[in-house]
Amino acid sequence: MVTSELPHIHIHNSPMAKSNSRNKPFSDGCLFLAGAFSAILLVWGLSSFTTPIPNDNPNFESLSLSPPSNDAVAVDKHSTPDLSFDPLDRTFYDDPEMGYTMDKKVRDWDEKRHEWLQNHPSFAARAKERVLMVTGSQPSPCRNPIGDHLLLRFFKNKVDYCRLHGYDIFYNNALLHPKMFAYWAKYPVVKAAMMAHPEAEWIWWVDSDALFTDMEFKLPLERYRDHNLVVHGWAHLIHEKRSWTGLNAGVFLIRNCQWSLDFMEAWASMGPQTPNYEKWGQTLRSTFKDKFFPESDDQTGLAYLIAFEKEKWAGRIYLEDEYYFEGYWEEIVGTFENISKRYDEIESGVRRLRRRHAEKVSESYGEVREQYLKDAGYGKGSWRRPFVTHFTGCQPCSGKYNEMYTADACWNGMRRALNFADNQIMRKYGFLHPDLHDNSVSPLPFDYPTLT
Repeated sequence: MVTSELPHIHIHNSPMAKSNSRNKPFSDGCLFLAGAFSAILLVWGLSSFTTPIPNDNPNFESLSLSPPSNDAVAVDKHSTPDLSFDPLDRTFYDDPEMGYTMDKKVRDWDEKRHEWLQNHPSFAARAKERVLMVTGSQPSPCRNPIGDHLLLRFFKNKVDYCRLHGYDIFYNNALLHPKMFAYWAKYPVVKAAMMAHPEAEWIWWVDSDALFTDMEFKLPLERYRDHNLVVHGWAHLIHEKRSWTGLNAGVFLIRNCQWSLDFMEAWASMGPQTPNYEKWGQTLRSTFKDKFFPESDDQTGLAYLIAFEKEKWAGRIYLEDEYYFEGYWEEIVGTFENISKRYDEIESGVRRLRRRHAEKVSESYGEVREQYLKDAGYGKGSWRRPFVTHFTGCQPCSGKYNEMYTADACWNGMRRALNFADNQIMRKYGFLHPDLHDNSVSPLPFDYPTLT
């Protein structure tokens, strides 16, 4: 606080001063004027400290707030990770033998992660809930003329979802292992992400051609507390039908732990960087009769490990089939208008859901909406927003697509899905795509969507 120090005025009578009767009236007048002027200055000086000066740019940091309790300070201290604190204690990062590449075997990873978190207590809070999303694309430009645009929109969708839910995201467009190409390229990235993010409990891989079409739904992590790998799949198709489409490896959630590193090592042993690549291709094709191409691929390889190394791995793998953990796009894209209509009907009767709000508090509105979706169902045939829509069989970058589809079906379906998802974001900014086939937006009226 600035304190005012007022000057003391001292009048000195000098013995050397001579009296002059002729100048006395003039001197008295000067003394009077000087005294009056000093008084004015004194009053002005006091008022400058007591009268606030108008400020057109208020400083919100100056607002007086009650001091938080000691308990609140303690909680807040560890509720936000301290990004500037990294003690000099030796960790696995200081070990010259530790490596990020697939050929560098990591041991005792659980203990190393635990030690790192102990040295970084601000990250230890809520560590079990921390998710890092990982995605990516190839290093070169797309051959499809609209491919780069589509990939950008797919990535924006993932960034939007992560921003709403407080997840970090890493996008990679480098080939980390020169021989692990195509679908195998993601595993070196996932391993490197585990090493780079010991604070994250889960690594969530999402293919570049998959997007979130329910921006409010959150992973039910408690559901997977006893598992280390979650994929969309059906046990009977793997164990009984021996179908390579019994699961989809384009979206998976994997725990950042030693089990996962060991499992990925076994999984990647079927990849093109190994001398047994062709042999594994033959084995997988002969085992899963509906597999129509000869190369060893990660999806069929995962199904093989679940089916034939069940005792070693399957107990920690969760085959999620109760909601669209990863949904097949062709059965989804035609349902968007009906789903939007049902959601509008709910909101028209619930003022809370129509209320404008800051994007940062969107999760609370998703929780409110959930109580009105109890009868919506999940998966195929439901009118709940599908969580993830995956354009498997359509390659936005290369422009290739499965012969069972058409180019228009792939690219138009992507546009519709992207705009359907984007409406859930743009609405928080006051806009909407009225037509899912059109990328243009229109401003929303107040209290939308009140039905008249």
